[in-house]
Amino acid sequence: MAKKGEARENITLKCSVCGEKNYRTPKNKRNTPERMELSKYCSRCQKHTDHKEEK
Repeated sequence: MAKKGEARENITLKCSVCGEKNYRTPKNKRNTPERMELSKYCSRCQKHTDHKEEK
């Protein structure tokens, strides 16, 4: 069960090359207000690409 006032929210990561939405991950909006960018494996591109937080 979530604690009261928790700023953690699930976000979707989208491949910057092909645009496929591959990953969902939790993020604390209070600690990191800017958009997240991670290098993850894309199954469509079949290589590691940058995945950016979707709007």
